[in-house]
Amino acid sequence: MLLQVVLLPLVALAGVVSGGAWQGTPASISALVGLAAMVGGALLLGRGLLDLGRNLTPVPRPRDDAQLVETGVYALVRHPIYGGIIVAAFGWGLVAASPLTLVLAFAVAVFFDLKSRREEAWLAAHYAGYRTYVSRTRRFVPRIY
Repeated sequence: MLLQVVLLPLVALAGVVSGGAWQGTPASISALVGLAAMVGGALLLGRGLLDLGRNLTPVPRPRDDAQLVETGVYALVRHPIYGGIIVAAFGWGLVAASPLTLVLAFAVAVFFDLKSRREEAWLAAHYAGYRTYVSRTRRFVPRIY
């Protein structure tokens, strides 16, 4: 969890201090694609928070009284909050035109991939139907990964 608290501000800061690596038309296209990714990531994250509802916890281990959420955005992806953060981080790297931010966004993706795998072990132990759910949904981004 500490790594997460360090990585996310680094992504934000890197875009501010190391941006502008490309200019002109490439920068304009990058900014548009990045902005779309940031909006999409924010929507994915926000919908994940709403759909999780009272099952949301600050730690990845499920509460004893929690229920497996398989509806809403969770019908498409298992970790929309993590996925939204990842997509938005890459979007910010494109908006800022910052190779360093894109590298840090990749580090965020690796971190959340590892974190989600640990979380899924706990979820599989907690919910009898979790493995079936995994077989029909993507991890972070609908139809992609």
